[in-house]
Amino acid sequence: MATWNDIETAEPEFAARVRGLFDAHKHKTIATLRADGSPRISGIEAEFADGELTFGSMPGARKGTDLRRDPRFALHSASVDPPEGNESAWAGDAKVAGRAVFAGPLDGDVTGDLFRTDLEEVVVIGLNPDATALVIETWTPSGGLHRVERA
Repeated sequence: MATWNDIETAEPEFAARVRGLFDAHKHKTIATLRADGSPRISGIEAEFADGELTFGSMPGARKGTDLRRDPRFALHSASVDPPEGNESAWAGDAKVAGRAVFAGPLDGDVTGDLFRTDLEEVVVIGLNPDATALVIETWTPSGGLHRVERA
């Protein structure tokens, strides 16, 4: 497992692109696991602060209940279509997966639970410069950064 700071230290340029994709839009999508093991998709906001990637869950939210029972999650940045006619200008998507660690109550005006992330995988998906192939860059704590192109 890794913290966000670990990724920024290991691959600063890659981490900056991931963070840029997540910060480009306020709303993200998180996948958690229901009690029966089936997936649940929920909207969520996330924040990068002090070397951590964190998110919250409002009181009574199903995603918070899911994460307290089974901390595995996947978080996806907002996804927008490539610009028609200029597909190579598409910024791409970012995804992270790992385990949510309860970090206490949310601070401030909003109540609920704060979670920090222990990351197992960080991914950026985009297009090559000619927009003829999908480019998948994956970072893991054990394997580092890898790049694959799929035509």
